[in-house]
Amino acid sequence: MYEAKLHIRGAGVEARDGAVFERVSPVDGQPVTRAVAAGPRDAEDAANAAAAAFTTWRDLPNDEKRAILVRARDLMIERTEEFVDIAGRELGSTPDWIRFNVQIAAGVFDAALDMPDKVAGWTQTSEKDGIHSTLLREPVGVVLSIAPWNAPVTLAIRAIIWPLACGNTVVFKASELCPKLHALLVDVLCEAGLPEGAVTSVIHAPETAEAVVEALAAHPAVRRINFTGSTRIGRRVAEIAARHLKPCLMELSGKAPLIVLPDAHIPAAARAAAFGAYFNQGQICMATERIIVFEEIADAFVAEMEAQCATLLTRKHRDKVGELISAESARRVGRLIEDALSRQAVLKVGGEVSGAYVQPTLLDRVTPEMQIYGEESFGPVAAIIRVEDEAEAISVANDTQYGLVASIFTSDIDRARKIAAQLETGTCHINGPTVYDDPTKPFGGVKASGFGRFGGDSAIQEFTELRWITVQDPKTDYPFWT
Repeated sequence: MYEAKLHIRGAGVEARDGAVFERVSPVDGQPVTRAVAAGPRDAEDAANAAAAAFTTWRDLPNDEKRAILVRARDLMIERTEEFVDIAGRELGSTPDWIRFNVQIAAGVFDAALDMPDKVAGWTQTSEKDGIHSTLLREPVGVVLSIAPWNAPVTLAIRAIIWPLACGNTVVFKASELCPKLHALLVDVLCEAGLPEGAVTSVIHAPETAEAVVEALAAHPAVRRINFTGSTRIGRRVAEIAARHLKPCLMELSGKAPLIVLPDAHIPAAARAAAFGAYFNQGQICMATERIIVFEEIADAFVAEMEAQCATLLTRKHRDKVGELISAESARRVGRLIEDALSRQAVLKVGGEVSGAYVQPTLLDRVTPEMQIYGEESFGPVAAIIRVEDEAEAISVANDTQYGLVASIFTSDIDRARKIAAQLETGTCHINGPTVYDDPTKPFGGVKASGFGRFGGDSAIQEFTELRWITVQDPKTDYPFWT
């Protein structure tokens, strides 16, 4: 059994009260990790350590910061197969998915390497009426970073590295569903030479999540919060943050549409749709949940999607299809499938549910009265929604509380750009899958998919404070004062 402990002023820290919990494997139901269960006092210890390290990390020369980030990236890459093994046992993740996670996380490091210079060099000066003004950006202090289990390496690194590269220190709240993986990741980062306390980690039992987040948000040194996860939990985190007047970046749930126009290359569109719907069993916020297809090409497209699903389930590719995070999650997805079928959806592929496994599923003729039309499935289910024209396609794409990512497939790029401008999403890809990210670009959602942006120069706005400093003539006359 794995052992997962806190990292506060060093690795291997127990909870003050000695509390622990067990993480059970979603694959075989057996305990896989014995994890320390932090409480509010442990959370305060982690925030205090991060606060004490802030000026040391902030004032470290930028070349030294970059060198540490490069070492951390390289150490993470070296431990890839260890992450693969742990994620397979704690989460049921496939090896390809975790290796892909590490690859994208390495890209986050690379994109963040010039951030220390950008923050240090971000100033603007002006002169008006003899008053010299300077605007500058400065690190805020301690950032509380909260990452989920579904992309356990990528999203943890994104949550930690952007604020760290901007000169802040970080308290990382790990997911209770992959405590060993997240604990090891923080230990590896700190091995690269970060000042003691620059990154601390807190692991908690499921039932104490809200108390731990409350304690961290209330801590006076914590100045920002970033959260990636479901909209349901995000609302609670945002409520806690608002109560303590802590700005937050929220990247939440999605219900990504992929629109297929009549002139699209159908095999390419189907391949992108299958990748977006079934990669990591659909447990991705960017997953393709709705495929909006013009009626005139719908039959041909559905046939191509069936072929993609058949390929996915061959012996050669079956190891790419793993379990969901839990048997309950699988049952929930199964209920969505059953509801759709009871309302005249057509099952084209899959539909089987066994334990934590859901067979990649393709549903045709999905309509608004079906639960799966509006509810995020977070499972390997693609829903075909047939439309008559462009106006209806746009209306259906926007007919959701979510607004994270969308895709459009067509040979007419000008038309696609005009459609993209009308979609209510933070990101839109043309002739590409919904599951795509570039760490140098801003990423985030609108509506119930959140607010704020990770990536590139957006991090400067999210994780620094904008200040205005003036130099004035001390002998100036003041209005209404004689």
